[in-house]
Amino acid sequence: MRITILTGAGISAESGLATFRASDGLWENHRIEDVATSEGFTKDPTLVHAFYNMRRKAALDAVPNAAHLALMRLEGHHDVTLVTQNVDDLHERAGSRDVIHMHGALNRALCAACGHDWPAPIVMTPEDLCPACRQPTTRPDIVWFGEMPYHLERIWQALEESELFVAIGTSGNVYPAAGFAQHAGRRGATCLELNLDSSMNADDFDRQILGPASETVPRWVGDLC
Repeated sequence: MRITILTGAGISAESGLATFRASDGLWENHRIEDVATSEGFTKDPTLVHAFYNMRRKAALDAVPNAAHLALMRLEGHHDVTLVTQNVDDLHERAGSRDVIHMHGALNRALCAACGHDWPAPIVMTPEDLCPACRQPTTRPDIVWFGEMPYHLERIWQALEESELFVAIGTSGNVYPAAGFAQHAGRRGATCLELNLDSSMNADDFDRQILGPASETVPRWVGDLC
């Protein structure tokens, strides 16, 4: 079966990584405009780097949970395209082989001047030089608000070819990801939501399974394998 899976913050929350929208989340003490926009980075690169250094350390300390491991097992039985909105590498550390990071990755650095990207050190600073152009214009390789998500052409293609689309731990209010279920459904795919609570776009799904991802995902994978 051809399956496209979209994962969001809910799947990593059970590994101890705070969710974007949570009241005690990573963004509580910072305005989004200050730490998740190119304008914020231009205004105060020291603050932005400190913020993502903290997130990078938290992601490094986290470990994959049962949901991440179950999706890795699923890849051995079906044709799976795994897309994530998350910027951690828990899917890879669980053993998933080809993860599409549509919002970038904490473990990658990007040059704002020339576009070169490379593995990020644990701690980044505004003084870091791009290894390609030698300019002090390095930034986290994260898709900030107002920027285009990565790999959309590949993702739309996968959605169009899927028999089953599954969203796991997503809020359903961030586009373009919030439109994936509608797009896949129009192309004939069955759409399934696995979430702690109903998402904003729950009506776009044919079926819904509510509960912690570490419980619902392994059960669902077990039914398919």
